[in-house]
Amino acid sequence: MSETPREEDEMTADDVSRVTVDVLDDSLVRDVEAAVSSRECGAVVTFRGVVRDVDGGRDVTGLDYEAHPDATEVLRRCCADVAAETGLRVAAVHRYGVLTVGDVALVASVASGHRAEAFAACSLLVERIKAEVPIWKRQHFTDGDSEWVGL
Repeated sequence: MSETPREEDEMTADDVSRVTVDVLDDSLVRDVEAAVSSRECGAVVTFRGVVRDVDGGRDVTGLDYEAHPDATEVLRRCCADVAAETGLRVAAVHRYGVLTVGDVALVASVASGHRAEAFAACSLLVERIKAEVPIWKRQHFTDGDSEWVGL
């Protein structure tokens, strides 16, 4: 895949890919998509992992995410590995801290020439991040109970 030259002020996938306490809003999603987009890519697939209000039949009030100090480095490695394996442009941002129902916890984006490969690579990227990035979540339930997930 040929890469078009980038403007000096455009962000690259490595510039945006990170673990952060920042809110993952529409502006950040546009930055992630811009970092992977290019003129030869006809498909940009973006996944937003959103805090839901139920898990395992129990009502959830929110999540606390904890991140290891090396989490950004590992997330960037996941992005680089998926990019190398697929030949596609990928980027991702994962949030940590206190999140409530409806908050976005993960944004992952992939650009490719065609949609099928972009969907497949985005799914691979999300699964790789969930399996390898040292981030743990504690779910809080409406009954006052909580549990750690992913330990």
